[in-house]
Amino acid sequence: MTETKPNYDDAIVKKFIFATVLWGAVGMLVGVIIALQLAWWPANLGLQWTSFGRLRPLHTNAVIFAFTGNALFAGIYYSMQRLMKTRLFNDTLSNLHFWGWQLIIVSAAVSLPLGLTEGKEYAELIWPIDIAIALVWVVFAINFFGTVAIRKVAHLYVSIWFYMSMVITITILHVTNSLTMPASLTKSYSIYPGITDALVQWWYGHNAVGFLLTTPILGLMYYFLPRASGKPVYSYRLSIIHFWALVFLYIWAGPHHLLYSALPDWAQTLGMVFSVMLIAPSWGGMLNGLLTLRGAWDRVRTDAMLKFFVVGITFYGMSTFEGPMMSIRAVNSLSHYTDWTIGHVHSGALGWVGMVTFGMLYYMTPRVWSRKLHSDGLATAHFWLATVGIVLYVVSMWVSGVTQGLMWRSITADGLLEYPNFVDTVTRLVPFYWIRLFGGLCYLTGVILMAYNFIKTASGPQVDAASLETAHV
Repeated sequence: MTETKPNYDDAIVKKFIFATVLWGAVGMLVGVIIALQLAWWPANLGLQWTSFGRLRPLHTNAVIFAFTGNALFAGIYYSMQRLMKTRLFNDTLSNLHFWGWQLIIVSAAVSLPLGLTEGKEYAELIWPIDIAIALVWVVFAINFFGTVAIRKVAHLYVSIWFYMSMVITITILHVTNSLTMPASLTKSYSIYPGITDALVQWWYGHNAVGFLLTTPILGLMYYFLPRASGKPVYSYRLSIIHFWALVFLYIWAGPHHLLYSALPDWAQTLGMVFSVMLIAPSWGGMLNGLLTLRGAWDRVRTDAMLKFFVVGITFYGMSTFEGPMMSIRAVNSLSHYTDWTIGHVHSGALGWVGMVTFGMLYYMTPRVWSRKLHSDGLATAHFWLATVGIVLYVVSMWVSGVTQGLMWRSITADGLLEYPNFVDTVTRLVPFYWIRLFGGLCYLTGVILMAYNFIKTASGPQVDAASLETAHV
């Protein structure tokens, strides 16, 4: 008897792919604008709505929640249907999820330039939007766990566990950190006092990185890398150990953002110790990803999709070594408040998340539209623009950050500050800001090339979907 192929809902995947590319271009463009503002101050235009302080949270929210968020939903909805051999739980919930998330993004794009903000890192949005986020997330969670419940296979592949950690933990993080007392429609006050508020914020802030920018991306890596390379995961047992060790350790690392603060020393030390311990599962996952390519490295030379995965996983290893090192008090005393932190954040967000996302998009787009990728050459050009761009960005911020830290702590023979005027450090760093701007332009240009490539792909001649597969279904 011939098995009937499940009727997967790829229409919702197409919508999230489109939104990912659109908001990715917008987020990177705003990033380039604020990079120009730091290198050349007249680019602020003298308007409050276009100032760095208004556009910077718009950039971070666009890259994290608009670009990465939509990419996660696209990848999760695509992969979980195939892993569970069933259509998504409910098409109406899928569409409510999509349109609700886009409405939240548009609300953020309007409110942040207007100066409507809670002033919390990665949690700037005002309380009505926070409630909307919670409601849309509930819709996503029902659709996600509903699909798990109706699956046609008994086994839950490791990717699903990584996705689950995101759905559950982000719910707890968002609700707990967003507990406020509204004072008006656009203003509210945290229910937590003083240092407790700071601790809850960075428990949220660091774990938003961990459970939105790390664990679900790892789940996508464990699904799409074997599919793209045609090779099985190097060690499935290691992937399970990677999951449980990571989710146990990550949740405790937030206090390392509050070193040398009023937070009790024991809590600061706890955050530092757990951060250093995170190197082990993180590098286990990195090695598991790279070793999955055993026997397929010859294809990396010619396949842009695999190039993106390799560089992305490499950045994951680098970022998850650099982050724990920066959490050590002696290193943090030099790095904190400097551009070194900015370089680290972008090596994770654009080096790890961005590159893996691009690899995933180049895998999914031809398959959900049943069309051959328009141009492999444009994909390769995108890869080199993104790689050169992020390397220039990160290295320039490393040098800039270390320069800042050393200048701030430099003293004369008389014990006085050698650079008492803050502007002295700012002017010294301007050349590095121009290098960062050029790196950001390269990265943005790559995203635009990808958008053009996908538009041409979607409008090209249809082909047999089976001919596009390079790995087991």
